[in-house]
Amino acid sequence: MKLERNNDDSNVSSWKKIKSKYILQEIFANLNQTKILEIIRYNKKIKPKLNKIKFDYFKEYSQIEIEIFPIENASGKFVNIDDENKPYYHIYFNDERKEIKKHNINEQDKVNKIKIKIDYQVKTFNGLFENCECIKSINFKKFNRNNVNNMSKMFYGCTSMKEINFSKFNTDKVKRMIGMFGYCVSLEKLDLSNFNTHSVKNMSFMFCRCLSMKELNVSKFDTENVTDMHFMFSDCSSLKQVNLQNFNTNNVKKMSEMFCDCSSLTGIDLSKFNTENVIDMSRMFCGCSSLKELNLSNFNTNNVKILISMFSQCTSLNYLDLSNFNTSNVNYMWWMFSECSSLKKLNILNFSIKSYKSIGDLFSGFSALEIICSPELKMKIRKKFPNLLINQNIFIIKK
Repeated sequence: MKLERNNDDSNVSSWKKIKSKYILQEIFANLNQTKILEIIRYNKKIKPKLNKIKFDYFKEYSQIEIEIFPIENASGKFVNIDDENKPYYHIYFNDERKEIKKHNINEQDKVNKIKIKIDYQVKTFNGLFENCECIKSINFKKFNRNNVNNMSKMFYGCTSMKEINFSKFNTDKVKRMIGMFGYCVSLEKLDLSNFNTHSVKNMSFMFCRCLSMKELNVSKFDTENVTDMHFMFSDCSSLKQVNLQNFNTNNVKKMSEMFCDCSSLTGIDLSKFNTENVIDMSRMFCGCSSLKELNLSNFNTNNVKILISMFSQCTSLNYLDLSNFNTSNVNYMWWMFSECSSLKKLNILNFSIKSYKSIGDLFSGFSALEIICSPELKMKIRKKFPNLLINQNIFIIKK
């Protein structure tokens, strides 16, 4: 905007107002870089003057506010912030406005609460609390911005954390949630009902090794743009229920070890899964020792290349119908059914195996098993394991 200076008083006044506003913006930007701005904003005399200035910075500044509660006798890291490289984090102990240069808590500090305010410049929370073992709980008091795009490993390795309050949390623009809650071994429950995951492309390792999680409701997740779900629920050994009925998996390519070692999971509804683009299902259900039934009748395996140990150690499964599986593009399926000790009947009528290498130890660890397969596959298995079929009482029956 260009104003001509003349003798008109109103124009002169407007010009001075614009000039002063520009100067103030420059000053505020410099103050922010040196972390002084936070101090003057809380000055009772200056604050009213700041409120009168319509400057976008104040609309966004410090609209993320996080409260952290350490465990008792805490000693260790509580947040991954490097002061020199990340000047837009303001940290206070026990509600005091005191900046610190170290990021470890010692027992003698007797810290009850930590507050973090984050400037609008921050766009990634990648590894923000990674391996912060002394956090008991986190509360997001403010989160009004939508420019954060990465939350990978945000809470990864927070081994003492039992609770996270997400009632005020914005994930609208987040694209990566890789390992977001990975190795949160003490976390028992999560309310993710406010999560907007429409922009997320990668959810791999998201809940990996959440050992104490018994139930997880992700029914409101929008997974339309997700391409990677491998290791997503891996090692959630206490998980008994997980609602995936609304999952859109149209674009997912990786599902390897997705439910691996979910040893308490007794059933899972995957009827809405579209797997037409998946290329890797290796160890997908490996170690799901409590899984009694599994309906995969809607699975499309046309593009799958790897099925290694897909059902290995599913010791409670007694029947598996994979008659719809197309394995013409599969290169590796070693140990696919190994140690499925309760399996009595297996339907792999449309299986095709390219080479003897792919057969490997496909059928090992059974006492008796009825297999429905094609005559071609039957001949290959007999040729590869001529004694195995007799000694272990494995019967191959043509349908």
